[in-house]
Amino acid sequence: MDVVSIGETMVLFSPELNGAIRYADRFSARCAGAESNTLIGLARLGHKTGWISKVGKDELGEMILKAVRGEGVDTSKVQYDLEAPTGIFFKGVMNERDTRVYYYRKGSAASRLGIAELDEGYIAQAKYLHLTGITPALSKSCYEVIFRAIEIAKEHHVKIVFDPNIRYKLWDSSYAKKTILKISSLADIVLPGLNEGRFIFGDQPAEKIAEAFIENGASQVIVKLGAKGAYYIDGNDRGMVSGFKVGRVVDPVGAGDGFTAGVLSGLLDGVGFREAVIRGAAIGAIVVTANGDIEGLPDRETLERFIRSSADNEIDR
Repeated sequence: MDVVSIGETMVLFSPELNGAIRYADRFSARCAGAESNTLIGLARLGHKTGWISKVGKDELGEMILKAVRGEGVDTSKVQYDLEAPTGIFFKGVMNERDTRVYYYRKGSAASRLGIAELDEGYIAQAKYLHLTGITPALSKSCYEVIFRAIEIAKEHHVKIVFDPNIRYKLWDSSYAKKTILKISSLADIVLPGLNEGRFIFGDQPAEKIAEAFIENGASQVIVKLGAKGAYYIDGNDRGMVSGFKVGRVVDPVGAGDGFTAGVLSGLLDGVGFREAVIRGAAIGAIVVTANGDIEGLPDRETLERFIRSSADNEIDR
């Protein structure tokens, strides 16, 4: 197994037309979750991925399992909860600059995941354990699961990749900072967004934020800067990778998950750290051109074509 991840995937309902959700009478439904998004992105690039989670024993849970499994992700460690429902959320697009998301996940099946349900051998055989800051915010038991998974990864020399992916509405800000810092100190690679870094360390430039995460214990850091690209530190190698230009941003949600998939794909393929960051930036750019969290995630041919097509206008990445 190349990458194992732990976290909740929910069913996303989106109105067919833009505007306030209160006026919608027709919705589309699809599956979305930061961890499964990244795993699907990696699977499309030919990597072996596995997902640890829980879903309700309901139609929406079956929908999620079918969708994630159908993308090539191993779901053998996803369990049913017979008492709790599968989480859902709604995303309404008011206009190109205003997307509003409403979550209904309290008490969901995934929030009831516990330590007893972790399979140590499953994590131990992976090359990377991918975690986000969403899962520990879901419940006390999920918090415990994340730190037990980190212990297992450390014991078996599995590299830990952490995307803070902060959901500010899920927890108290001081508790969030404390938890993000704790996980970051134990991770090998940390991939914060610029605003997340500023939430933790104050209003500083990307370079200072990256250095602060290194001082906190991370070995490698990538600060995501959206369309501008990313700033990274890998030992003595540090620098800026420029973003890839796209004609129009259709949907920015899921770009960070695609970015992480690109970075991990590069590292699994054995390219240098900077080249892995470039791959992450490319996939992040591709994702924003399609509506939906996973719809724009590319296969290898699409990724290579996109990078080649950008070469004529490429500046020093």
